[in-house]
Amino acid sequence: MTAVAVLRLPLAVDLSGFVQLLQRMQVPHRVSEEAGEQVLWVPANISEDVRSLYERFPAGDPDQQLDIPTAQAQPRPGFAEQLRSSKATALVLLLSLIVAMVTLLGDNLETIRWLTFLDFRVIGEYIHFTPLADSLAAGQWWRLVTPMLIHFGILHLAMNGMWYWELGRRIESRQGSINLIGLTLLFSLVSNFVQFLFSGPSLFGGLSGVLYGLLGHCWIFQVLSPSPAYRLPRGVLVMMLVWLLVCLSGLVSMIGFGQIANAAHVSGLLIGCFTGLLGGLYNRRKLTSK
Repeated sequence: MTAVAVLRLPLAVDLSGFVQLLQRMQVPHRVSEEAGEQVLWVPANISEDVRSLYERFPAGDPDQQLDIPTAQAQPRPGFAEQLRSSKATALVLLLSLIVAMVTLLGDNLETIRWLTFLDFRVIGEYIHFTPLADSLAAGQWWRLVTPMLIHFGILHLAMNGMWYWELGRRIESRQGSINLIGLTLLFSLVSNFVQFLFSGPSLFGGLSGVLYGLLGHCWIFQVLSPSPAYRLPRGVLVMMLVWLLVCLSGLVSMIGFGQIANAAHVSGLLIGCFTGLLGGLYNRRKLTSK
């Protein structure tokens, strides 16, 4: 299905009401930011209908019923179309899946040691870790971020993958693929390093530190510079923050889910809130200066 840009509006224009109307009507659409404008994309064959609808209801109308006959027969954007608009998000998930297969979900220690924060050797029943400084001196700088690709178990991979797909696509649609990759690497670097400082030499991995960074980024950015892309579903923020508190309480580890990288979660959330603060303030200043 070919999508076309039906509206190009200044970032200061609040599209949230109209987007809510499209959602109620189940009209396939997405919003992106390009060259300082917000762009509304819809299937080509209903573009004129959507443009006409916006002329009548620019602020949206929660009680308005679907009156675009051609839209009723249109399915939601397919998975292939979502992939085309979320290439960076899909790339990170693909790398995580490949690493999961190669490392046998963390069971293949000979393979996983090339991606862990600290290199190690298994001698008898003991793991001997190599100091980080030695690895960095040997040029193994990738270790600062690659633990995010390691997952221990199918549930670990599935849950992290689901949330990265949900949050990553939002940032990619709003700020672009390069920014998403940059934020992902930054959140991974910070959360991995803080986890190392708190836990010492140990094996840890997963995208969860990055996920809390993405969550914090969307949260604070949305508070300072509202955007439809960063409006999280009701309850998501509360659920993830409650889950963080449950993990910090030690209950999750007590019931047999293994050790939780709490330092990575908290530091990821904090650095994400910081980048959301910077990004939101910058975007708001850019809008008010026009």
